[in-house]
Amino acid sequence: MIPIAWYLIFSAALFCIGLFGALARKNAVAILMGIELMLNAVNVNLIAFWHYYAQIHSRPYVHGLAFTTMVFVVAAAEVAVGLALVISAYRRRQTPVVDELTLLKG
Repeated sequence: MIPIAWYLIFSAALFCIGLFGALARKNAVAILMGIELMLNAVNVNLIAFWHYYAQIHSRPYVHGLAFTTMVFVVAAAEVAVGLALVISAYRRRQTPVVDELTLLKG
């Protein structure tokens, strides 16, 4: 069996890559991809803790799977709304660069 620390290290690395991708990029689609990586890191944590908790208590708890499903739903909604906003802004300004999108400024 793989130790839980390996899952946590993998999840932390995935989260750091996503955070770097969200903060360092100027392209709106790349920022959304970084946020998706961070949400996937959360899912890895949830599944790892659920798996080890279910082994310790030897009962089939589904709380971890329920939380993971909720994160997937939030991620799907975030992608749908975010991509719709990016496409709308691109059609108006003809640029995907976030620094040049000043649609909400007065």
